[in-house]
Formats: sequence, structure tokens, C-alpha cells
Amino acid sequence: MRLRSILRILGLLICLFSVTLLPPGAVALIYGDGGGTAFTLAFAISLIIGFFVWYPNRKQSTELKIRDGFLLTVLFWTVLGMVGVMPLWFAEELPLSFTDAVFESFSGLTTTGATVIQGIETLPHSILFYRQQLQWLGGMGIIVLAVAILPMLGIGGMQLYRTEIPGPQKDTKMTPRIADTAKHLWYIYVALTAACAVAYRLAGMGWFDAISHSFSTIAVGGFSTYDASMGHFNSSAINTICVVFLLLSAINFAIHYTAITGRTLMSYFRDPEVRAFLGIQATLVFIVFAAVLVHDQFVDTGTAFNQAMFQAVSISTTAGFATTDFASWPLFLPILLIFASFIGGCASSTAGGLKVVRVVLLFRQGVRELNRLVHPAGVYTVKLGNRILPQRVVEAVWGFFAAYALVFVVVMLGLLATGLDDITAFSATAACLNNLGPGLGDVAANYATIPDAAKWLLVVAMLFGRLEVFTILVLLTPTFWRS
Repeated sequence: MRLRSILRILGLLICLFSVTLLPPGAVALIYGDGGGTAFTLAFAISLIIGFFVWYPNRKQSTELKIRDGFLLTVLFWTVLGMVGVMPLWFAEELPLSFTDAVFESFSGLTTTGATVIQGIETLPHSILFYRQQLQWLGGMGIIVLAVAILPMLGIGGMQLYRTEIPGPQKDTKMTPRIADTAKHLWYIYVALTAACAVAYRLAGMGWFDAISHSFSTIAVGGFSTYDASMGHFNSSAINTICVVFLLLSAINFAIHYTAITGRTLMSYFRDPEVRAFLGIQATLVFIVFAAVLVHDQFVDTGTAFNQAMFQAVSISTTAGFATTDFASWPLFLPILLIFASFIGGCASSTAGGLKVVRVVLLFRQGVRELNRLVHPAGVYTVKLGNRILPQRVVEAVWGFFAAYALVFVVVMLGLLATGLDDITAFSATAACLNNLGPGLGDVAANYATIPDAAKWLLVVAMLFGRLEVFTILVLLTPTFWRS
């Protein structure tokens, strides 16, 4: 284990993150909201911390191995989440306890979107902007951005990329050099953010709200600058724009790259995961629309469809934006939407959940086992599109699912032990492990009223969800620490 090399890189990354505290400070100056002091102080402290972590190890430039990448990734998200706490904790306009500040910071950075804040619209613009920016940075992963920069500092990036990018096939690269891959990911990410902001502005949002919500939309995060979330705007056009960009953001970014470089939309239709994802979304929208229509939940058919489409896509892609209290919808709809978040978006997207490709492979593996029961001597393969997948990939997906279920059960039991009721504990675990945000029961609106012990447990769940379980679990194995 190259601990000093890891500390050197971690120090550099903390210094890089400290720079992201300057834009909210600039927003404070522009609006004169008095929030600049907290960001200036947080910038200075984080820069000093980063310097003192880096300086004693500045000459340690050994190439990272895979094990080092796993450890650095977990350390990076944990340390950055704690550094991100400072502006929220220091701000006099936001009287949060340390636990609440930690919860809000990790919820933003992991793009979970769960909040403990009430009266969000009364906060200074600088704090509102910072919350949205946290989600935007966490959406694609700050480490992917760092991968594009670190080669210039003499640091290899492949190991970081392997542990950060979601999905079962992490060795797939769009371009020969990993730095080029990360840069292209960010070009697409920034372009989608800009297009989303302009669309929101044209639909009636002010520039501040448009930029802020574009950050959380493309990150599939769910933070808003209002307690009522997207419902504050009461606009079908804004809802539709949000749905379009959530769907784009929940699609594998490698497919976007292929479509752009090949100048053809056929890349989307050829990809089996994208087809499955869009099919799931269409089915879910239809079911929700039919249910709210039958129960006269809205005054007219157009409003019913718009609301059903928005909530179905928002929850299932793990964004968690709201236009209405979906927890009060009739029949099975609230539970259906929570279960839909387990599927989430595509691999290598900014969405959370198990990922569509894993669910597809689990389904096809299940079908294969049923066929084997009927024809024990038959030879059946698991395909993704026209490709026959190696057994190793199928085993890895089952292993991931088992680990995911284990973490879910442990977290949920822990929440029950803190005194939460069954529905609240189940939905809070699902919401945080899937990086969704809103739940049911006591966490339908926000997480302010749950015990501090439950909040800390949910912070751990957010990290497990953001780093896709294995990245953290591997650190707990004796094999990892053996030389």
C-alpha cells in the first residue's frame, strides 16, 4: 500500500476542492447576502488542510495500483464530504447542528438530494448556490474531473476511473487515454448543463433558479432552491424540460459520446440497456398515469399526464424532484415509485440505483436458470445485445446484488433500532442507498425530525450507494490489507 502517495494525491484533491468554494463566495458578493464570510473561512481552512496533507508527501510520486485506487476513492469522498460541511456549519443564516451539516453535505456530494433544511427559499443565495453546486460536482464525480487533471501532475488515473465510474464493465474506455475519456465526459456534462439552464430560462425561470436547477437536474440530484421543489413553478413546460434532461442524464454517457462522434441517434436504439431503460420509463409513466386518472387525482387529463410523467421519471431515475406529495397518492403508487428507484438509470450515468444493465442481466440469468430446470443438459448463455457475456460478469452482477441486499438489510435494521417506524426505515434506506432523496412516512418531506444516529447511518448508506457498495466493502476484507 502506497499510503504516502495516496496522501499526496488526497492533499492535491482537497486543494482543488477548496477552489470550488470561491463561486458561492462570488454569489454572496453579487447578491450582498452576507454569506461570503463562511465560504472565505472554509476556503482558507480547506486550502491549509490540503497543503499540509500534500507538502510532507510531495515527492512521493509512485504509480498507483488498483488497491490504492479503491482506498483513495473512499478517502476522497469521505474527506471531501467533511470538507464540504464547513460552509454549511459556519453560516450564521443556517443554524445547523454538526450532524445536520454533515448530512446535508454528503447528501449533496453523493447527489442523494435528501435534506434536513426547512424554509429553503429564505436562505442566502450563496448557500442555495453552494448546495446545487455540490450536487453538480458530485454528479459526474469529482474524481473523474481529477483524472483529467492529475496526469499533468504526474499521477496515473486508470485505477481511480475503475473504482469511480458506475457499472459492471468498468474497463471500457471511450478513448485510448483515460484523461481524454474523463475530459470528454465532462464536455458532455457541461454542454448538457448549459442547454438545461437555457431551456429552464426560456420556460420562465430566472437565471439564478435556471442555473441552480440545471446543476441538480443533470446531476440527477434533486436539490432545489425552494421547499416545494419544482412544484414552486407550477409549470408544465418546466416539468417537461426537467423530464427530458433527467432522461438524458440517466443514459450512459458513453452512448452520448458515441452518438455525438458518430453523428447518429441510432447509437441509442442499438444499445440494449438504453432500450430497456426507456421501456421501463414508458411502462412506469403509463401505470402511474392510469392510476391517477382512474382516481381523479387531478382536474384534467393533461395535468394528470404531466404530473404522472414528472413524478415517475423523477423518482425512478433517483432525482427526487417533486411537484406534489406523491406519498399521498392512491393505492400502490408510492411504493411502486420507491421500488422503481432500485432500478435507477443506466451504467456510467449520473443516476443512482442498481443500474438498468444489472437488472437486465439478473433477469436474463433468472430466465436461464428456469430453462435449465426444464432442460438440465441444455447449454444456455446470457447475452447483452448480440454479445455473449463471460460467466465472470454474470457472477459479478449476482455478487453485487447480494452485497447490495446485505447493506440494505443492515442499514434498515439499524434505522429500526433508532426508533423509526417500518415504512420510514424502509423508504429512508431505499432513498439514501439509491441516492434518491425523498422517502415515505417521517422522511416524505425532509429528514429534519429523525434521530441523529439515523442520520449518520444514512450518510453511510449514501456513500455505499454513490460508490456502488463494492468499493467500500472491499476495504473491509482481510485480503485487501494483505501485502
